[in-house]
Amino acid sequence: MPHQHPALTTEQKKELSSIAQRIVAPGKGILAADESTGSMAKRMSSIGVDNTEEHRRFYRQILFEGTEKVKEYIGGIIFFHETLYQKTDDGTTFVKLIKEKGIIPGIKVDLGVVPLAGTNGETTTQGKGVGTVTRWERGTQVVGGHGRVPA
Repeated sequence: MPHQHPALTTEQKKELSSIAQRIVAPGKGILAADESTGSMAKRMSSIGVDNTEEHRRFYRQILFEGTEKVKEYIGGIIFFHETLYQKTDDGTTFVKLIKEKGIIPGIKVDLGVVPLAGTNGETTTQGKGVGTVTRWERGTQVVGGHGRVPA
């Protein structure tokens, strides 16, 4: 079945290439900061903190504010949907905060891990689909998903 989306224009291809090159510039990589509410609950409970939206916001603020040195090593950060709407204590969106550091913001597009049919306990990720592109309106420039490789 042919895809139902138009091909990228020459300008879009150049922009995509530029974004990719900035993310993987020498010495840089991607920070997957896209923990779901459930994953954050595990992280928070392990240190005796309630899994509230405010606690998750504060945790992310600490992570994203970091130091100026972070921009030397991180080319892109993948956000969880909730993070797109969160702000620092002074009202700066997290997207704006990391863009000011020269880091490319992205959005998680998978729905999490599901069992892979016909296997003995292997998993795969379930995608959200093209509808997530509308999140670009909030300033993200890339989309990301996770694949799991069995050890």
